[in-house]
Amino acid sequence: MISKNTIILGFDPGIADTGFGVIEKIGNKIKFIDAGSIKTGKDKIFFKRLEEIYTQVDKLMVKYRPSIVAVEKLYFAKNVKTALDVGQARGVILLAIAKNKIEPLEFTPLQVKQAVCANGQASKYQVGTMVKALLNLRAVPQPDDAADALAIAITASFFNKKLA
Repeated sequence: MISKNTIILGFDPGIADTGFGVIEKIGNKIKFIDAGSIKTGKDKIFFKRLEEIYTQVDKLMVKYRPSIVAVEKLYFAKNVKTALDVGQARGVILLAIAKNKIEPLEFTPLQVKQAVCANGQASKYQVGTMVKALLNLRAVPQPDDAADALAIAITASFFNKKLA
């Protein structure tokens, strides 16, 4: 049987920091490729920040040519302005993904925590520690947004469209 390697790109949307994580699935194993954060400065006009997120996501799509892309869903926010801003960041991320002709998978934070930690109430620390263990890394990926994006990519690696 020929095993197909699959590149998976995960995004944790944010206006100041959008985390990204890239993994490769080889059979039943997953391997770390890259992770980081797209940062936009508060000194920039809001639509320029959105444009920067879009441009950087598009560059990541072109660079890694993923087979699967996953984005965290916004499900709840205490601050309405923050929720709207993150929602707009999600929108430009989804637009960049669509431009690259991929239908994204979307997961709630609860789904990601359940998939990675087997506990929907897991803390950021627990999620980062599990990402480190699952990807056999020496340290928890930094910043937190990158660790979260890797957790989203890992969740996507478990996903089977035939069972959905």
